[in-house]
Amino acid sequence: MFDILVYLFENYIHNEADVYVNHADLTKELSKAGFHDDDIFRALKWLDRLSALQENHIKPYLTKAVSTATRIYTVEEYRKIDTAGQGFLMFLEQINVLDATTREMVIDRVMDLDAASISLEDLKWVVLMVLFNVPGKETAYAQMEDLIFDEVDGPLH
Repeated sequence: MFDILVYLFENYIHNEADVYVNHADLTKELSKAGFHDDDIFRALKWLDRLSALQENHIKPYLTKAVSTATRIYTVEEYRKIDTAGQGFLMFLEQINVLDATTREMVIDRVMDLDAASISLEDLKWVVLMVLFNVPGKETAYAQMEDLIFDEVDGPLH
């Protein structure tokens, strides 16, 4: 399922293609690309839930996040997002790429993935997808894009 999300992001969203393709056409295209129907359905549902996070009635706790609070992960979250991933999310908050609300959106979307755990690389993609879908986060999205695509080779001094 995650491969479909990255495929859609790279081919439609990131390249500013027509994002308003109907589900039937998109399902056909993804099937032709070799993806399975059940994975396609789950990926499209995941994207729909991401869009729905913008509406406060879906996850009302998102509007009550306190920026000075320390995030404590549940056992389930810790199993899915390892220490490196949690540290990366904290780093993104410290450099103002994420705020408490967008962090919670990222965690929500990670928890809805069908994998038992998520790699740091996949976590970066989820962050990018979330930031792209949040109005007013264009600068944070650009920063995250730089973190993903402009990785420096060798040590930083």
